[in-house]
Amino acid sequence: MRSITQYFPNLTPQQAEQFAQLGELYRYWNERINLISRKDIELLYERHVLHSLAIAKACTFAPGARILDVGTGGGFPGIPLAIMFPQCRFMLVDSIGKKIMVVSEVAKALALQNVTALQARAETLPQHFDFVVSRAVTDLPTFMGWVWSKIARGGSSSLPNGILYLKGGDLSEELKPIKQPLTITPLSDFFSEEFFETKKVVYVAK
Repeated sequence: MRSITQYFPNLTPQQAEQFAQLGELYRYWNERINLISRKDIELLYERHVLHSLAIAKACTFAPGARILDVGTGGGFPGIPLAIMFPQCRFMLVDSIGKKIMVVSEVAKALALQNVTALQARAETLPQHFDFVVSRAVTDLPTFMGWVWSKIARGGSSSLPNGILYLKGGDLSEELKPIKQPLTITPLSDFFSEEFFETKKVVYVAK
């Protein structure tokens, strides 16, 4: 939790309390439904919460922005981002029902009014969004095929509408087929922990 307040010193008391509750909530649910490896649950704040919040370092979402988190699993990156941007609307989707049940319970426990959790595949959603976020659910060209038509053009956030995708390793071959403008930012630009040395956020503008 200390790393969150270190990198985000301007949290409101409510946000700080919500982030503080995440450790206990995820430990509780992880004992019942295996969401996160036992090793990672001890490093929840670094490897899941802070990792998710790299997106908040890359882009400041405007109030009212609509954000879709695809393949959210236990709620990452969507839950930390929903805490960080309480005036934005988040839809968190996953095809696995028990994971969505946990997301719903965590959002309820944190009193997050801006989160909708849905068992669905992104391709089937009728809505449009300003941003789509995710953590490495597949290669990026495949992911774009699922979600590109769901993104509205324009936007009033610090970046134009698009995709913000958390991925690690060498992405040069993976990103070659993508014709749209994209920016790759190393997470080591934001965070000093060793875990982030090979991690990146890829932004693709709509």
